[in-house]
Amino acid sequence: MQKEKIPFLDLKEQYQQVKDEILPLIEKVFESNAFTNGFTVKGFENNFAEYCESDYSVAVNNGTSALHLAVEALGIGQGDEIIIPANTFIATAWAAAYVKATPVFVDCDPDTWQIDATKIEEKITDKTKAIIGVHLYGQPFDIDAVKAIADKHNIFLIEDAAQAHGAKYKGKRVGQFGEMGCFSFYPGKNLGTYGEGGGITTNNEKYKDYLHKLRNHGCAERYYHDIVGYNMRMGGVEGAVLDVKLKYLDGWNARRQEIAKRYKTEVKNPKIMMQKCPEGYESVFHLFVITTKDRTALEKHLNDLNIWPGKHYPVPCHLQKAFSDLNYEEGDFPHSEYLAAHCLTLPMFAELKDEAVQRVIDALNSY
Repeated sequence: MQKEKIPFLDLKEQYQQVKDEILPLIEKVFESNAFTNGFTVKGFENNFAEYCESDYSVAVNNGTSALHLAVEALGIGQGDEIIIPANTFIATAWAAAYVKATPVFVDCDPDTWQIDATKIEEKITDKTKAIIGVHLYGQPFDIDAVKAIADKHNIFLIEDAAQAHGAKYKGKRVGQFGEMGCFSFYPGKNLGTYGEGGGITTNNEKYKDYLHKLRNHGCAERYYHDIVGYNMRMGGVEGAVLDVKLKYLDGWNARRQEIAKRYKTEVKNPKIMMQKCPEGYESVFHLFVITTKDRTALEKHLNDLNIWPGKHYPVPCHLQKAFSDLNYEEGDFPHSEYLAAHCLTLPMFAELKDEAVQRVIDALNSY
């Protein structure tokens, strides 16, 4: 008899944990008609800023919008360039594309899989306005090295923290090191809502005020449009869900770290490689990604045991059809391309039972 399916993500049990707190709060949203930018959104903004050790938090409709508005708030536009890692979810690169700037891609470090800080300076030109560093899979990038380059060349640093809610770099929460930190609250994130959501952290009041206008049709006062803005507000239901879940985030992250520790220490198969995490970097393991030379064979082996991994991400940004006009070619960023061609994402969520973790470990060791 086949054993129970183990997916790389399952959100059903988490909902059972929090529904008795979430549903009454959602009812209050409906009763008060606080459907957009209402009391739940404002409450979550305040609590998330405090959690991230930032002065301000601005809630928006999704993580892609967070990146877009952060870039726009910095005055970046057509003719400018933004340095971006080649191995990231495409939304990081959309931040440049949406303001008609050019994404300039950089390869990843072969061990940490984060942007290779040693490759950044050779990409900087007089058109470079910002670097977007990505805390990939929930692990911080080398903030000191990247920030030093940004400061040296007087360019902005934006943190893409879409996968890194609660992650720490040398004891401090991510999202407070650059001009702005951008978060996604997509349902599958460590801190996810039911629907779509995003947020931006900053210590700069000027950016906070401008972001408020940008997300709300350019308004500081209703019907008075100071700038060309967008409709990128967070809904009240999403804010309610996030404000409840935020209280549980550290506990959920701790369980993810416990599972990751088991994967790292108990998987002994030399055919499997894992992301290196330098000392002082505290990952929250939004994803637990491995690589192996023959991904197809390992994936089939796992599927035969009713274990269903994911792939994050099978095509690097520079080889996406959407950016074909930039004329990148296969071989330009070998480490990112290797990762894309050989990665598998193991089951990773806080509610994953010990028995399931053991099954995954045994399956990897038996490959």
